[in-house]
Amino acid sequence: MPNPTTKNNGAPVASDQYSQTVGADGAVALHDHYLVEKLAQFNRERVPERVVHAKGGGAFGVLRVTGDVSGYTRAAVFQPGTTTRMLARFSSVAGELGSPDTWRDVRGFALKFYTTEGNYDIVGNNTPVFFIRDGIKFPDFIHSQKRLPATHLRDADMQWDFWTLSPESAHQVTYLMGDRGLPVDWRHMNGYGSHTYQWINAAGERFWVKYHFHSQQGVKSMTNDDAEHLVGIDTDYYLRDLYEAIERGDYPKWTVSVQIMPYADATSYRFNPFDLTKVWSHADYPLIEVGEFELNENPVDYFSQIEQAAFEPSNLVPGIDVSPDKMLLARVFSYADAHRYRIGANYNQLPVNRPIAEVHSYSKDGHMRVDYHTGPVYAPNSLGGPAADPAAAGEGGWSSDGELVRSAATLHSQDDDFGQAGSLVRDVFSAEERARLVDTLIGQYRSLTRDEVKERFLWYWEQIDADTAARIRAAVTPVAASK
Repeated sequence: MPNPTTKNNGAPVASDQYSQTVGADGAVALHDHYLVEKLAQFNRERVPERVVHAKGGGAFGVLRVTGDVSGYTRAAVFQPGTTTRMLARFSSVAGELGSPDTWRDVRGFALKFYTTEGNYDIVGNNTPVFFIRDGIKFPDFIHSQKRLPATHLRDADMQWDFWTLSPESAHQVTYLMGDRGLPVDWRHMNGYGSHTYQWINAAGERFWVKYHFHSQQGVKSMTNDDAEHLVGIDTDYYLRDLYEAIERGDYPKWTVSVQIMPYADATSYRFNPFDLTKVWSHADYPLIEVGEFELNENPVDYFSQIEQAAFEPSNLVPGIDVSPDKMLLARVFSYADAHRYRIGANYNQLPVNRPIAEVHSYSKDGHMRVDYHTGPVYAPNSLGGPAADPAAAGEGGWSSDGELVRSAATLHSQDDDFGQAGSLVRDVFSAEERARLVDTLIGQYRSLTRDEVKERFLWYWEQIDADTAARIRAAVTPVAASK
């Protein structure tokens, strides 16, 4: 038996796989001290670049609401006819600040809206799903994608060892190894909020929502050969392309749409709607168009406006809240904590992060504090200081009643780890895309050195799609010598 995993104080932990929740799909407990320790430690591993999504670029723009979703949310930012200044940042997940833009990777797609009710952030990717469904595994996942301690080199065996021992990764890995793993540039890729969020309307009715941002430029990818060629020519290819497009007035646009699920549908839907490794069927919940956003203003100082930009899913506004998505609930803590470490406790006072809404807070002091108090610094008080207003906050919530457990969420009728990944290969990818997927996977297999990981790699793809696995196996299995 291997040694037991321990906390940093040497005490054994109960689970590496599951956060402690109220029931199988209830709220994550703040007193899950191993989860908090693991995420807090993880956030402090790099100085000063972002621990993930380090390499990126972005621009300012405007969101224009042309549809009417006021029946689903009271949020001012999504009311008909509204225009809102915004910031978008695109990034690579695994690479460091100096890494090439065109390495195969998931691309970050983070949006900040400077709304009249406070800043609202959506932290997503160019894929609608993710590799894991529980935040307690996030540090392990990123470690597997980074570099070995001894050689300081990235390692295919380490990556595939984690993925093949985490079957929930199959859907996202299929996206990554397909064409979307190499977008031709940031302008020609879709974005997704990925997580399930909660919308609350003026009457207090609750709905579950997923965000989609479809590129009006179209979705285009490059080949492995093109990506490898560009690594040797321009490591900042994506960054340069976005900046130069905006400079010449070729402003990229994305159509903003949502899928809306009635609150009560979540318990009986055939997939767990809060599982970040799953998508919702568009036949069940069709896209509803909200509007579009356009990026039309380059930063004037990259460090101040992009490197110090702080996106966090805890930046919510009245009429929008979180869901029982375990990855989202962990990120609500993790992102803000990372900013406090990386930028400083008062990062929201930096111009790029400062809301246009008035701030009435009892927060005080700390490194680089520039705002100051003219009234009381404690609550409650009898001096006329600000007071909490539940009606103005417009918080959501959900029903949950259960024991504190560490487990996967309760299985819905069609929950599994490989089904949607297989459908992506067979029903969404074209024949040409499937051929490119196989070529990429053959290259991935040949980069492996450990026999155990090689065999598990083939098993993993057999679970996703038997034909894909057979084509890989035929290409990598040595032909028996003639007698």
